Amino acid sequence: MTCRQNRFGTSMMWVLLILMTLMTLLPLSLMVLNSFKTRMEITTNPLSWPKVPQFANYKNAWVQGEVFHATVNSLVLVVGTLVITIVSSCMAAYALSRKQMRFTNGLSVYFLVCNTIPKQLFIIPLFFMLQKLGLIDNLVPMMFVYSAIFSPFAIFLLHTYFIGISKDIINSAVIDGASSWQVFWKIVLPLVQPGILTVALIVGLWCWNEFLFAVTFLQSDSVTTLAVKFYGFTSRYVTEWGSMMAFAVMVSVPVIMFFVFLQNRFIDGMTAGGVKG
Repeated sequence: MTCRQNRFGTSMMWVLLILMTLMTLLPLSLMVLNSFKTRMEITTNPLSWPKVPQFANYKNAWVQGEVFHATVNSLVLVVGTLVITIVSSCMAAYALSRKQMRFTNGLSVYFLVCNTIPKQLFIIPLFFMLQKLGLIDNLVPMMFVYSAIFSPFAIFLLHTYFIGISKDIINSAVIDGASSWQVFWKIVLPLVQPGILTVALIVGLWCWNEFLFAVTFLQSDSVTTLAVKFYGFTSRYVTEWGSMMAFAVMVSVPVIMFFVFLQNRFIDGMTAGGVKG
């Protein structure tokens, strides 16, 4: 009876995994399929095969979307945001885990609550503030805006890694004459590398795909990101669906390949954060 139950449970698990995989791959497959079709074919039947593959959609998407320039802007924004977020969050999380301050628990709850607040509430005051400072259409202020949005999440997640580090390791390093900075840089950070990678992946993917803040604060063509360029394929009277799908493929494929390449380390980082040593 137990063997039959185990087989039934395993079969149901595989069925659910297959269904979830199909639900994930179906939109991606339709995106790739429609990228080779004309606008009329897509509007008539988006599920049909293209009569003649329209490779020109990729050329039009590359030129109209200014893929190279927008990719550079997105990469600069993502890298800058990751540097600011990871450096500041690691320092803050380490301080919270090591210093027994009076309001440590309250700060942890504060960071958790900040993750639940809708980020759209900050757009209007941030826009007027940056406009008065003359910082609209500038990638550097956007790095700090994105960092401020995701720092509570990063600190809250990294805090679980720092508190899992044995105090004996740190105390041994201090006895051996290591300074506070050496302990943090050479001992603690290598131990929480899975958590740093997890934060980098989540924050990096969010910055890469973020649209609302980018379209609000980055209005010039010279600083627009890929997400904003994607919106440019729609107009009041017509939408170039073929070129839009081709643009989506070019934007999505590098991110998917990057995530697949690092998925094992990402999963290890997410599971390790829930285990305290």
